[in-house]
Amino acid sequence: MPTVHSPAWPERLWIVRHGESAGNVARDAAHAAGAPRIAVGTRDVDVPLSPRGEEQARALGRWFARGEAHGRPEVLLASPYARAMETARLFREQGGTAIPEEPICPDERLREKEFGILDGLTTSGIVTLQPEQAEFRRLLGKFYHRPPGGESWCDVIFRLRSLMDTVGLHYGGRRVMIVAHQVVVLCLRYVIERMSEAEILGIDREGDVANCSVTEYRYDPDKGRYGGLALVRYNETAPVEESAVAVTAEPDRSAGVRG
Repeated sequence: MPTVHSPAWPERLWIVRHGESAGNVARDAAHAAGAPRIAVGTRDVDVPLSPRGEEQARALGRWFARGEAHGRPEVLLASPYARAMETARLFREQGGTAIPEEPICPDERLREKEFGILDGLTTSGIVTLQPEQAEFRRLLGKFYHRPPGGESWCDVIFRLRSLMDTVGLHYGGRRVMIVAHQVVVLCLRYVIERMSEAEILGIDREGDVANCSVTEYRYDPDKGRYGGLALVRYNETAPVEESAVAVTAEPDRSAGVRG
């Protein structure tokens, strides 16, 4: 009998940044006050959504439930960070998933970029308290700079290549949603679209990934020799724009310098 090969790509892939977090709010307050550190008295992994972030996640779920997103996910993967898991839970609660009780699968490879000794510092705080690292980052650029105890964008990309292998192996032909963080959204674009450093940093310079924005891919059998994922939309904020809550796009609280 001939070998039957399962599809190597999901039929649809949605990548969503979590809703506004308490860390986003604290970061804005620290910058406004000119403070060197962002005042969040908990681990980054435990930072919750803000009330506005909760409503953004609900609005996203309602948008998918109304059929605005070319279907609803059958598989729901999320960063294990509280703000991502809570976004996924509220999204599902509003009817965003194809199956009402679809399990939320946490995957540590989707976690926020780790900032090491720069964690919790504002831009001015990095320059004042870690001038050597500020200079290293200026010389190397954000793609390759790895602060002590932290990650570069390359490190994030390395784990996301593994993540996409898992998605292809276990969820080929299915509709998949990933709920994660700003740098993860950008680095997944880099992996899926086979970008260069200059291309993805150019997209990053255009502006932040909005909270609860949607980046969507569909499987295209004519893309490349073996088919592939084609970008449908990037950083789509319609789900939040159609609700009463404001669109927000602050960098995460982990470090003052974006990503």
